[in-house]
Amino acid sequence: MEKKPPRAAPRDTIAAIATATGRAGIGVVRISGSDLLPFGERLAGKRPLPRQATLANFADSAGSTIDQGLLLYFPAPHSFTGEDVLELHGHGGSVVMRMLLERCLELGARLAEPGEFTRRAYLNDKLDLAQAEAVADLIEAASSQAVRAAQRSLSGEFSRAVAALVAQLIELRTLVEATLDFSDEDIDSIADAGQRLQALLSQVAEVRGRARQGALLRNGLQVVLAGPPNVGKSSLLNRLAGEERAMVTPIAGTTRDALREAIQVEGVPLHIIDTAGLRESDDELEQMGIARAWAEIAHADIVLQVLDARTGVTDADRAIAVQLPGGVPRVIIANKCDLTGLPPCRLVDAGQVSLRLSAKTGAGTELLRSELLRVAGWSGHGEDAILARSRHLEALAGAAVYIERAAGELGRLELCAEELRLAQEALASITGEFTADDLLGEIFSRFCLGK
Repeated sequence: MEKKPPRAAPRDTIAAIATATGRAGIGVVRISGSDLLPFGERLAGKRPLPRQATLANFADSAGSTIDQGLLLYFPAPHSFTGEDVLELHGHGGSVVMRMLLERCLELGARLAEPGEFTRRAYLNDKLDLAQAEAVADLIEAASSQAVRAAQRSLSGEFSRAVAALVAQLIELRTLVEATLDFSDEDIDSIADAGQRLQALLSQVAEVRGRARQGALLRNGLQVVLAGPPNVGKSSLLNRLAGEERAMVTPIAGTTRDALREAIQVEGVPLHIIDTAGLRESDDELEQMGIARAWAEIAHADIVLQVLDARTGVTDADRAIAVQLPGGVPRVIIANKCDLTGLPPCRLVDAGQVSLRLSAKTGAGTELLRSELLRVAGWSGHGEDAILARSRHLEALAGAAVYIERAAGELGRLELCAEELRLAQEALASITGEFTADDLLGEIFSRFCLGK
């Protein structure tokens, strides 16, 4: 079996402003390193007590007071990073914070890189990699559901689910490899290995489902409104946004550039993009807008093809549908149903969903919100969702493939053992047990300074 490689944390002292740039009532400078008591004494003129707020004057090299505030000391290993940590809580002006940070650098600290405090927490085994990523996700969460999902990951719920899967894989690997090594001995039978692998596949699928829900909360969806001019795309954007974000006129070609609006439906972020009307045009500016519209459509998660309910599907609408990218979910929106006397409704024909609604009156827009969640694969209210990233989903999908292959190789145990090993390695990469250094660098470089 593979042995978890030791993590080597750096020993130098780092410092950074941990609060947002700008004026505020309070600002915080954070320092992490080894043996920081002398550092704190030189900075504040007194010895800080562990885990107690100490009122102190933070002094410059000449002994003049920079600021008066609270000094907090968290001795290793009982701190966020697992090292000695000092926090200077002062007045939240940008100049005074910068002066405090410069004093820390004079005393021997260096400026922390983005995410370096959390990276040290990971390297010192205070957090695994999934929990470390959840720290950034919690900071960036755009809804209360995303906050709760990030908290579940930060508390270790995701990691425990992955660890349970890894434990079962290790048990199966032990059994298979023992059968290979001691084929003449009386050892446990692998007769039930197929059933155990199928049960494991079901558990991986359950974790993947929770992770996909969390990925929706984290990333949201790109929803592009596409269609010819004057079918009400801008009116639909305004209706979904709840305010007049796009200019609406009866003049065809008013929208020349993509307009974006972020909304939430049941906590799921949706990035609604209104595009220029798609048609043949000799106007150079309109042509540029149409080209940008197709560029947005190429990157869409869902395309809402908007048409006029009064005319139904026209030749122009059919021409647009043919050019839409394959594999991207499409919902047909028959807008302006208030002018037809027909009620809003949802129709399905040969698997294609169409919604009849009115962006002007709002009739039927709840049908659209529900349809967007359905197409996205959202279920419930995300109360058991795990905030996941693309790499987590890829690792879970890879593990499922390896486990399925292992189930098909029970007649050739050498190949079965290798597939189980690959499945374990894929799952272990989620928590960082097997993770390349270059991946760690990319993950933590996206954190904010001071975290």
